[in-house]
Amino acid sequence: MFQQFFLTAFPEPVRDGVLLALKFAPIWLPVLLVAAFIKLWMTYVRADFIAKQEYCVIELKFPREVQKSPMAMEVVINGIHNQSGEAKFTARWWEGSIRPWWSLEIASIDGNVRFFVWARKSQLQYVESSFYAQYPDIEVVECRDYTKDVPFNLEEMAVWGAYYRLTKPSPYPIKTYVDYGLDLGPKEEEKVDPLNTLVEFLAQCKKGEQIWYQLIIRVNKSEKLRPGKFFEFMDFKKECMLEIDKIYAEPEKQNYNEETGIVMKSLSSSQETDIQKIQTKQSKFAFDVGIRALYVVTDLDRFDPPKIGGIINGFKQFSSETYTGFQAYGGNMYFDYPWQDYNDIRANRTRYKLFDGFRRRSWFYAPYRRPYFNLNTEELATIFHPVGSVLQTPTIERVESKREGPPANLPI
Repeated sequence: MFQQFFLTAFPEPVRDGVLLALKFAPIWLPVLLVAAFIKLWMTYVRADFIAKQEYCVIELKFPREVQKSPMAMEVVINGIHNQSGEAKFTARWWEGSIRPWWSLEIASIDGNVRFFVWARKSQLQYVESSFYAQYPDIEVVECRDYTKDVPFNLEEMAVWGAYYRLTKPSPYPIKTYVDYGLDLGPKEEEKVDPLNTLVEFLAQCKKGEQIWYQLIIRVNKSEKLRPGKFFEFMDFKKECMLEIDKIYAEPEKQNYNEETGIVMKSLSSSQETDIQKIQTKQSKFAFDVGIRALYVVTDLDRFDPPKIGGIINGFKQFSSETYTGFQAYGGNMYFDYPWQDYNDIRANRTRYKLFDGFRRRSWFYAPYRRPYFNLNTEELATIFHPVGSVLQTPTIERVESKREGPPANLPI
């Protein structure tokens, strides 16, 4: 019966192709099964490795007077550029060992703006010493994970969230603190800090409202498949070189030679500027990055739709027409009409994934693996650094009195 259906339902070329595939099944089927087994095995051992690690949340309380530029935070981020954990073959393929990742977080909890770092507990002392080395007056406090203080219950709460991606390929930089002149050490009252806009927005939350921003980062390695190649992987520096080659291959400026009548092409000034920017970004350590944001309302009467627009445009100040920028996507942004999602089934499932993914700090591995982009240390320090006293928002957690120095029991 099946044979008769197969002969009548499909044209002859399709039947010949299927029969040919079945004929060579002893060759391709074992390869396919081995590849599937390797993928399932790596997912299992990595999940087991992740589950066995201990994690902690560190709150950063900065002094009211921050004399240093974001370059100090760049030095801190330089210090966590560590590829350890995946060096040995047995560690990667048998134990599931993976290099650590961190989550840099800015959260507004009932209008109180707080800065956090999520990391493996084994990294705690190193992270503490890195911050104290650059900010002696800071307080680094291990605290309870603030996301666990909000039980997920859609009958009593509202959740809106989105992810972020770059508007151009990763080799193009965002607008950094160097472009704002913060590396020149201006006086406090003369600083134009792009992060102030985001912090001021977060401070507008009322009681029962929370907005969480999360930057998940890990050291970049040669893991991204090169376009058009099946077995060649590239790191960020290689991606930058390919983008520069692409610019050189498509010159925009045309020069007409009246004597020969030949039109010669050369790079335009904007293309030369792009190459310079890419080379500058390439010169610093690169991280794989994933960004998500959540708007959580535990008092449904407090839900404020205009804040969604503020979250979507939260990173606008790091963008311009001549740079790359951030674009919000995914999450709850796809359900604009009732017929797209009956009874909010898809939207509620998306809300849970956003909330659970944020709480797990999951991005590069299962269960919430997502596409990532690349930022270097200068760009990360632009988005995450202490804000100074020029920002008069009273709800930022600060160190009220000046410390005499870091704790004496830090590791040497």
